[in-house]
Amino acid sequence: MTVRIVDRRFDSKHKSSVNRARFIKRFKGQIRRAVSDAIGQRGVRDLDNGEKIGIPGKDIEEPQFSHGRGGVWETVNPGNDRFGKGDEIDRPQGGSGGTGSGKASKDGQGLDEFVFTLTRDEFLDIFFDELALPNMVKRQLARIEQFRRVRAGFTQSGVPTNINLGRTMRGAAGRRIAVGAPYAARLRALEQELRDLLATADDAPQAPDQEPSPEIERLRREITRLRARIDAVPFIDTFDLRYNNRIRIPQPTTQAVMFCLLDVSGSMDEERKNIAKRFFMLLYLFLTRNYERTEVVFIRHHTVAKEVDEDDFFTSRETGGTIVSSALELMHRIIADRYPSDLWNIYGAQASDGDNWNDDSPRCRALLEESLLPLTQYFAYIEITDGPPQNLWREYARLQATHPAQFAMQRIAGVTDIYPVFRELFKKRALDSA
Repeated sequence: MTVRIVDRRFDSKHKSSVNRARFIKRFKGQIRRAVSDAIGQRGVRDLDNGEKIGIPGKDIEEPQFSHGRGGVWETVNPGNDRFGKGDEIDRPQGGSGGTGSGKASKDGQGLDEFVFTLTRDEFLDIFFDELALPNMVKRQLARIEQFRRVRAGFTQSGVPTNINLGRTMRGAAGRRIAVGAPYAARLRALEQELRDLLATADDAPQAPDQEPSPEIERLRREITRLRARIDAVPFIDTFDLRYNNRIRIPQPTTQAVMFCLLDVSGSMDEERKNIAKRFFMLLYLFLTRNYERTEVVFIRHHTVAKEVDEDDFFTSRETGGTIVSSALELMHRIIADRYPSDLWNIYGAQASDGDNWNDDSPRCRALLEESLLPLTQYFAYIEITDGPPQNLWREYARLQATHPAQFAMQRIAGVTDIYPVFRELFKKRALDSA
């Protein structure tokens, strides 16, 4: 028997939340394409807002069955005083008289017929749906160990909720057959012997009031006794009970740490800093929504790098000169002290305008290639500039050519580039989807 439970509760706007979730699941492909078209027009400042998206009307039409008219039939159109049977009607003049077979929008602007409003959480879920941290590896943690329960056969003891009815009834049936088999065989033999004696007695002449022979009475008593013995075998016994056995096994976890490196030198004006902060805000939101065991380390640097908390990272106005290698050196020291690479998935994201000392840019490339990339799963560099590439970009380009799977770099010229660049850096790879 199948039991179907229908949830008819309503959300805050008196709309069916179940139907809404079913609609999003059914048309997720169309909604995802609409979200991809909308993200280019949004800013990170709009993260607390939803989004109105359009879905083509043809994509949400339901198939319908109808009865065809069939056969040959005639119709009479009222008001016809010009045409008779067999006449041909001329094509309308000017090309505007026909209605066509398509379905244009009612306002004539060519927009989609159906507009669907996504909430903030729904928009972010769909936006982050195809994103993932690259090269994520499950590792056995030394300090925190997670367990998961797996089935491990059956056991004769347990709680009633874990009882396995199929295995229990199978065991009970086997026990009844095994215990009652000798009695059943003896019963069949006696019943056959009784039928033979009765057949012989019917053939022999006898008085009407003559009692059955003692042998027949003995067989009947023995048959009654054997049937009672068979019926006395219990239908189910405590010996037959079987319970699902579940054991706990250690489960590797995906624990990760993300290093956010922000250049706050004098060449990074307020507009570029705001773009970088919005990128890191989006990254932070992505990590907190999609991953449970993820830590974020914030590093600000000018001539000197310093680890700061979240508030100082986004609000501090400290500035100075530019030595990018100081942030990479600090990142390497923190990894060595707190995040061993055999227990942690290590990631890095660096935002800068690319303006660096000429002799420091080769040092940055060497630090990444020799010290950081062997320890990290993935490192992303974002250069915020609308001008020509800087010296740091040219050095990192050489690094990307030799480490394409671990190192990625993108340029952001304005606020509208934040979403596309973020999706390009953290889109799911074929290896991550497997």
